[in-house]
Amino acid sequence: MRVLLSTYGSRGDVEPMAALAVRLQALGAAARVCAPPDQEFADLLARAGVPLAPAFLPIRQWIASARQSPMDLPRLAARMVAAQYDAIGAAAAGCDAIVATGLVPSAAAAQCVAEIRGIPYVHATFCPLFLPSHHHRPYPYPGHPLPAEVTDNRALWDLNIQAMNALFGEAINSHRAAIGLPAVANIRDHVFTDRPLLASDPVLWPWRATDLCNAVQTGAWILPDPRPLPAELEAFLDAGAPPVYVGFGSMALQAADDAARVAIQALRAEGRRTLLLRGWADLAPIDDGDDCFVVGDVNQQALFPRMAAVLHHGGAGTTMAATRAGIPQVVVPQIVDQPFWAGRVAELGIGAAHDGPTPSFESLSAALRTALAPETRARAAQVADMIRTDGATVAAKLLLDLAGLKAPS
Repeated sequence: MRVLLSTYGSRGDVEPMAALAVRLQALGAAARVCAPPDQEFADLLARAGVPLAPAFLPIRQWIASARQSPMDLPRLAARMVAAQYDAIGAAAAGCDAIVATGLVPSAAAAQCVAEIRGIPYVHATFCPLFLPSHHHRPYPYPGHPLPAEVTDNRALWDLNIQAMNALFGEAINSHRAAIGLPAVANIRDHVFTDRPLLASDPVLWPWRATDLCNAVQTGAWILPDPRPLPAELEAFLDAGAPPVYVGFGSMALQAADDAARVAIQALRAEGRRTLLLRGWADLAPIDDGDDCFVVGDVNQQALFPRMAAVLHHGGAGTTMAATRAGIPQVVVPQIVDQPFWAGRVAELGIGAAHDGPTPSFESLSAALRTALAPETRARAAQVADMIRTDGATVAAKLLLDLAGLKAPS
């Protein structure tokens, strides 16, 4: 069996697909990942031993070009669907199935490729928020806010169909017509399908049964990282008490830079050291003090257990890594699903959720005190023991079953 895993997004979209590819390979299937050809993703997949089939454009280049003019999602969607159809089509040569995630136009392009080739298409997502359920409200797309007067979740999910049709419908259906496929009336349910794979942890955010979507929650897809920590970082860690990690991943936003600066000041006031992740925002220390150390790409699996706490943006991957490490968290959410992960961290008692993306010294100090309290650390360690680590294996076996193949026991 040969499987193409297609995604278009940031590291949080690429790394789980690499994890699934590794497990598929271990079960005897061939797997490749079609992803943005940014160097960091090429390096990640090379370390994992997974072939990279390049998507149409590096994601950083796409973000830069999208910011050059007023945000026009329908126009951007039309460009992405056509370009990704070509890239995914080339990557899918000889494949028996396609698993797709990432931005909706890219997933729709992958689905078109699967339909044209007559092979199974499986949709995957890493957060329950985006899947329809009467248990939660949908994410409001830009230009399509949720009406304040509508409180019924089912009605809001009906409006979500309208929003996705308005944003992506013309682009997707125009392309489908151009390649000889029929139009679809409901973009969301067609692309997401009735039985998507939900690659998130059931403790962090359990999926509850709903007649709106029959998702299969596999657990998070975790890619083992064997890399040692750099010698300079080891020296910093050994030179004092465990520091607090501060990082905003792929959030190349001014708000992330502002939050990091406030975090360093708040930690210094508490007598704490800072380990700062440079990230896409190119974060830097506020001065040359020896209580702050800057790292680039680093093995979070090896690093987080040695932290006093992890302060981050609330991406699904970082939230999972910190939870699995049993370390308290402070989540300063920036966009999209991040406020919801922040809420789950607070509800579970494993950290603090900051209200909004731009903390003040006072608000962040209060959040840090909550996270650094002994009872929070004890609860974080308790929840870590509940996290499942076999999500990628579960998903890989499901895919083999779909193809009528038996996974090795």
